[in-house]
Amino acid sequence: MQTVRRILSAPFRFIGRIFRAVRTIFSKIYQPIQQFFTYEPEDSFIGDTFQTVVEHPVELLPHLNALRKHLLRALLVMALATAISFTFSQQILSWLAVPLEGGIESLMAIEVTEPLSTLMRISLLAGFALALPYLAFEVWLFVAPALHPKSRLAGLLAIPAVLLFFLGGIAFTYFVILPAAIPFLLGILGLPAQIRPASYISFTTGIMFWIGIAFEFPLVIFLFASLGWVSYKTLIQQWRLAVVIIAVISAFITPTVDPVNMSLVMAPLLFLYLFSIGLAYLANMRQDSAKSVEPG
Repeated sequence: MQTVRRILSAPFRFIGRIFRAVRTIFSKIYQPIQQFFTYEPEDSFIGDTFQTVVEHPVELLPHLNALRKHLLRALLVMALATAISFTFSQQILSWLAVPLEGGIESLMAIEVTEPLSTLMRISLLAGFALALPYLAFEVWLFVAPALHPKSRLAGLLAIPAVLLFFLGGIAFTYFVILPAAIPFLLGILGLPAQIRPASYISFTTGIMFWIGIAFEFPLVIFLFASLGWVSYKTLIQQWRLAVVIIAVISAFITPTVDPVNMSLVMAPLLFLYLFSIGLAYLANMRQDSAKSVEPG
């Protein structure tokens, strides 16, 4: 009878072992994650931290070792994303050549290695965009231990926005800046121009990259405001300085010196500055609310 009972209960005991094994594995994974998102770092002023590093440089070694690991993983993912992007580089080249009159057929290579170098430059930009969420994740992993739990979670949730803002900068460049800048550059002397792929792609990918990076400014301001390093009141008070800095950045990014194309770059950057003030306001208000509910 006991043998029959064991035979009948064998499937249930087997399923029970599987559930216990899964629960054990889940608890081993869940507990470190829970601890990572709940522990509070020690509050310290930047000046005190800098003085400690100067007096005891050996304490910086663990952080440098962690940074090395993050950079290595980021480079590996970047290399993989670039390799994947290379398989689509020809299609991306055709897409980038659309603003030209005649499209990709208007480009003419004059060097043997020019087509390959052109596709590699395209692959680098596309690979960077493809790997950007993971690159942002590695940055978050490095700085997260120094953040408070709420800021730590907010930084993780903001990673998708990093990609969206970067792609927004690329889209703005492609649909607004290039259609205005390219005819001006090619028609400034009224002479027929033979465009090289290396020159054109270097120009387009460069401006796309820097404007994409500039579009990340609101997220950086939000992070700094969440850490208490900047306030929305300071951003409002320093608006004149911000306009000057934005003008300098626009002059650096803009491919031409005419005020029209420079204004096309300045306008979204000024809007992003206003948007950053709004994000800083939300971050500051959240900090004030958290302080008001703290005991004592």
